[in-house]
Amino acid sequence: MTTVAILPISDDSGHRLYRAISGDRQSVGKTAGEALDALTAELADDFPAMLLIQSVGPDRFFGAAQQRLAELMARWHNAND
Repeated sequence: MTTVAILPISDDSGHRLYRAISGDRQSVGKTAGEALDALTAELADDFPAMLLIQSVGPDRFFGAAQQRLAELMARWHNAND
């Protein structure tokens, strides 16, 4: 089964975008759905789909500081790309 991760990112002007990643392929969109649609268009037509949605806000396991670290790491990955 193919795994797809969708991460919130920020562009250079601070606007929120979403990056969909699967293996070595990735796409960016204004919404999570747009990023996912662009990525699945590149994958095989018979791509089996199961969508799991996880909240991206702070919770009892990962507080606001850890969420901020995830955002900074995403920006770092974006800059390296």
